[in-house]
Amino acid sequence: MTERNHAPAHRHHRHHWRRDVVELAALFCAVAVADGIANLVAHGAHGPILLIASAVALLVTAAFHTWWARRHNSHAPPPSTAPSDRAPGAVPVPSASEAAPKSASESASESATAATTSLWRMRTTVRDEPGSLAAICSALARQEVDILTLQTHPLPEGGTVDEFLLRAPQRLAAAELSRAIARSGGHSTWIERADAHDLVDTPTRVLGLATRTALDAAELPLALRQLLGRCTIHSIPATTLSGRPNAGADAPVEGVLEATVMRLRDPSGGAITVERPYLPFTPTEFARARALVELDARLGPRVPRSQDVLTLPEGNEITVRRADGSDLAAARAMHDRCSERTLGLRYHGPVADADRYLGHLLSPRFGRTLAATTASGKLVALGHLLWDGDETEVALLIEDDWQRRGIGSELLGRLIAMAVETGCNSVYAVTQASNTGMVAAMRGLGLPLDYQIEDGTLVITARLDAAPAAARGAYGAPRAQQSYGGQQHPR
Repeated sequence: MTERNHAPAHRHHRHHWRRDVVELAALFCAVAVADGIANLVAHGAHGPILLIASAVALLVTAAFHTWWARRHNSHAPPPSTAPSDRAPGAVPVPSASEAAPKSASESASESATAATTSLWRMRTTVRDEPGSLAAICSALARQEVDILTLQTHPLPEGGTVDEFLLRAPQRLAAAELSRAIARSGGHSTWIERADAHDLVDTPTRVLGLATRTALDAAELPLALRQLLGRCTIHSIPATTLSGRPNAGADAPVEGVLEATVMRLRDPSGGAITVERPYLPFTPTEFARARALVELDARLGPRVPRSQDVLTLPEGNEITVRRADGSDLAAARAMHDRCSERTLGLRYHGPVADADRYLGHLLSPRFGRTLAATTASGKLVALGHLLWDGDETEVALLIEDDWQRRGIGSELLGRLIAMAVETGCNSVYAVTQASNTGMVAAMRGLGLPLDYQIEDGTLVITARLDAAPAAARGAYGAPRAQQSYGGQQHPR
């Protein structure tokens, strides 16, 4: 291999030497001819005619030199070989311009190009026949739209739903893009803005969601929300608070989709309902969602066991950790130690029914719960982050003897950190104006608050999306996710 590469280099060296000699001789001849022509023009009777003839000769010489250089230029790189012209097994070699690192000007040019484009997520339904997808791609190419990712969802009645991630010129409006797709045979087109987080390919995103679900049972509703996009998730328990069968928790028929509604069997009993307006679910999406639910069922109840030990201003230590159904007995014992006023401020209803709520509140299907326990292990406070349809509620219950010690503020700050982490734009707390402790804790967050009175009840909403950077940093950095839907729950 070394000898074969050396021989051509030697031949090129000799060829370069001969060409240099020829060019040098031509230069001397040109100087001599130019000197003779100058003498004739200056001293001859036909000077102007000779001058014009000289110009013509120079033009012919220049044309001949250009032709010769193009034919024999050994410095030019070899022409690029198209994929179809390469020998089988040949490895393409990048040119010098391709192999060289990009200059600052080239990088700036690419950044300017990115600034003049927009990312779109688009779905359209096409006929299941040869050439239908090609027509869509051709229509996008005519609009100077780049297809970044493509997924196909076959439909049982025929046809396919094609899902695209597109990079389009910023000047191109969604309506123009939809019209171009309609002219190429697509229908039921849905389009919305995307961002850089959508560039993650589907298998990678599904594996990440499966990992989150495996680590924490409370992640299942959030993983479904992230998998299926903008939707509302409701968890319907098998029985009501009074112990009667819940009519809405009937086991759904497997594989049957109701357009924009998907019903799944909940491993803990009852059903999980997913609603997504304007965008029907596909069998592919149903299969992915069911796989996550089956994973949750196989792994059984689980909750992260990390905990933090905090020292209160008065010197007592408390432990803050995640709570689940195993804390039901301790939570009921705390209810017994709480006053009727404390339970009434928390549950906004008959105090006798308070114990019925605990089973739902401690279930990971309805949200996340934090528990505060003393050094002896006694449960003295609960904090809930509850998925409520498209919204998120925070709630606190502090045992009377442990109020006004900073436990509520500590739990509330951690709940807000969880809400920010899961991408929530806002959280709300339902209380009464007389509950000065909860009102003070919400104000202590340092977040923009909205107050509203509903049927004599005070609703305080904290806007997380409008929070200053310092406040968001104090409660944890948000993940790259969309806001999640939630489940129905008792308050």
